[in-house]
Amino acid sequence: MSDNAQAQRPPGTGLLAGKVVLVVGGSTGIGADAARVFAEEGASVMIAARSEATLAALAGELTAAGHDVAHTAGDVSVGADVARFVDATLSRFGRLDGAFNNAGVNQYGRLDDVSEEDFDRVMAVNVKGTWLCLREEIRAMRESGGAIVNTSSVGGFRGNTGLGAYQATKHAVIGLTRTAAHDNGPLGIRVNVIAPGPTETPMFTKWRAEDPEAVERRLAAVPLRKAGSTTETANAAAWLLSDRASHVSGVVLPVDGGYSA
Repeated sequence: MSDNAQAQRPPGTGLLAGKVVLVVGGSTGIGADAARVFAEEGASVMIAARSEATLAALAGELTAAGHDVAHTAGDVSVGADVARFVDATLSRFGRLDGAFNNAGVNQYGRLDDVSEEDFDRVMAVNVKGTWLCLREEIRAMRESGGAIVNTSSVGGFRGNTGLGAYQATKHAVIGLTRTAAHDNGPLGIRVNVIAPGPTETPMFTKWRAEDPEAVERRLAAVPLRKAGSTTETANAAAWLLSDRASHVSGVVLPVDGGYSA
């Protein structure tokens, strides 16, 4: 169960009660905890990512806890796979009310040291993947409206050494979000983006193992003096997807303990 310190809610209650939400990049880290939080908040959830086994285990965990959860596997950088994510959601649940586009890969190293292969890979997943998700989700929401949350990073509106290609993709995600909010507001579709700071994800754990001094320097710059949890980030996404945020669109919401203040 997620660490949001909330008792499991009775059916039909919660921040996302009655909604159908697709989580892309939902097998680990922020995405997996988002699936847990959204389900606990009353949503029916479709989780999508590349790892069939990991998705099946998470869906099984949540189904056993009494939640309405299904899964589908595929590659976010492949248009046909992303279309299938949305089609599977519509087939299983009958509609799509919300989507959390969280798939992403990291990149380390100076810009002049990044290989063309690595640059293409991070762009394909983080930028093209987000665009493909937006395209298919908006098509599904065109008649009924809905809410979409993308995942950027505090690196999406500032610079830092050693993460140039990754941060370029996160700037692009913010641009895609703001444009989509303008394009689709008249259709009743809200599009927002969260910008996590240092967060206890598998990628962050790997970075801590590789360069602990850099991680400690980063955490020392966070006013709350700690990395965020994946559940804290998921809670922010849940609010943006909910009707409580009904007049919020085109917003970049830092979830960073004050790091970007």
